[in-house]
Amino acid sequence: MGTKTSGAVQESNCPALAFITCWDKDHVERRGVSPAEPRWHCCAGGGIWGASALMASVTQQQIQKGSSDYFLTSGDKIRFFFEKGVLDEKGNFLIPKEKSVSKIGHALHAYDPVFKQITHSPKVQELGRKLGLERPVVVQSMYIFKQPRIGGEVTPHQDASFLHTEPLGRILGFWIALEDATQENGCLWFIPGSHTNGVTRRMVRAPSGASTCVEFVGSEPAYDDKQFIPLPISKGGLILIHGEVVHKSELNSSESSRHVFTFHVMEAKGTTWSKENWLQPTPELPFPSLYT
Repeated sequence: MGTKTSGAVQESNCPALAFITCWDKDHVERRGVSPAEPRWHCCAGGGIWGASALMASVTQQQIQKGSSDYFLTSGDKIRFFFEKGVLDEKGNFLIPKEKSVSKIGHALHAYDPVFKQITHSPKVQELGRKLGLERPVVVQSMYIFKQPRIGGEVTPHQDASFLHTEPLGRILGFWIALEDATQENGCLWFIPGSHTNGVTRRMVRAPSGASTCVEFVGSEPAYDDKQFIPLPISKGGLILIHGEVVHKSELNSSESSRHVFTFHVMEAKGTTWSKENWLQPTPELPFPSLYT
């Protein structure tokens, strides 16, 4: 298993990446949180219709149905988001709650001791320094479930569409597989080299009084499916995702889940975080430094 970078979408032999080639299996099993851990599910009755990974697959209808405040104020909290179609018209669960959760976010790195330890682990900090990050800050974190049979499709997108900076090129995603990610259960797919083409669509906060909490500005180009290359990865592997690389994942129609822990880092030196981003630092949780 190796660290994989999504700009080239290939196994890397670079010494700056190779040392973190495998989060050892025992570490994942001991420190990765069990999907059955009760405290994860105790608040699972609230939240909006969730999308796996950022808000890439959220439709206008889903945004309108959800609680805008619950979503927009989740950046400094740990909250729960559900897969589409798991509730009936009265809000009752059609399947067990623990099988309905799409993701948990967006401040696991700050408030959950297990994920805080992983995010700021010596391996991650060493990798950041070897990549030349001078003042990296953690902007968000998520546990994504990709539930068996219902784990939603994440349509082609760029993370910088949701986490926008000036200049571009300052966002980096860390995507840690807690289970094998295969083509059958919804591994990531990338368009090699697409990180050089800029950003054509952004998700921004909607004006006060609008019917939705966020809105999209610009449009996503039509992508040819033949451009995408799958990137399956074994449990314990790490994928680094450039903020502007186009990527997606398919519906999980298999019998196996695809759990991951992912977080995004911004190089803060010489960088301006857009005030239009849905996610904003707060007095309670300014973006913490990756380095401790």
